[in-house]
Amino acid sequence: MQLVVDVGNTETVLGLATSETELAAHWRVSSMVPRTVDETTVLLRALLASVPVDASSVERAVVGSVVPSATRSWVKSLGQILPSPVVTVGPTSPLPIKLDVEEPLTVGADRIVNTLAAMEMYHRDTIAVDLGTATTFDCISADGVFMGGVIAPGLSAGLEWLDRRTAKLPRVELEPPRLVIGRRTETCIQSGVFFSAVEAVDGIVRRIRKEWRRPDALVVATGGFAKVVGPHLATVDQVEPFLTLYGLAMAGRYIAEAD
Repeated sequence: MQLVVDVGNTETVLGLATSETELAAHWRVSSMVPRTVDETTVLLRALLASVPVDASSVERAVVGSVVPSATRSWVKSLGQILPSPVVTVGPTSPLPIKLDVEEPLTVGADRIVNTLAAMEMYHRDTIAVDLGTATTFDCISADGVFMGGVIAPGLSAGLEWLDRRTAKLPRVELEPPRLVIGRRTETCIQSGVFFSAVEAVDGIVRRIRKEWRRPDALVVATGGFAKVVGPHLATVDQVEPFLTLYGLAMAGRYIAEAD
């Protein structure tokens, strides 16, 4: 069993991976609350106490982070709680993938492990659409080459912009509206933000397929908004919310074998 930790800009997702494609438990906590090492340790102990898992049964902890300021706290806290090794995933990790981009050292850990997971799970050219704080589109070849992609504002960006830049429009939750035409201010906002995001994702996927010359590329939606938005996307073939956690579990195995 591995404890995998995906530290994102808005949320941190943790999972207990019993295999590389199965989770015994998973949690989602805020990344926007600054925490000391002690606070992170208390949080981790509470999460692990919610499931009947002995810390000694965890082979290793695997951390993938796009928030450098938070990485140290998570790594140090995991080291205090678990008797097993703690490893971090990055562009130089010994993984069977290739980062075929101009600046490979700047590729985020989430995109690295998404590439690994897509290669091992699907065995075909894949576009991984990660619906999180940002919406990223990763072009991944069947043999595990990250070809680049797109980074766009996340689905919550429109709601946040309207909340900050308008005096009278209310803050609403991002959820699928029943109708496109809203009859109240709140439903008008929900419809505008939600369907703008849906059309943007579908449009970008179509452009990627055309430019990449992969009209049959598998499109997988993952990330925090995958379950909410994925079913409404015409171009998405599969929704896999935990693709990144699976990739972290796979990366943990490869890194352990390389040591």
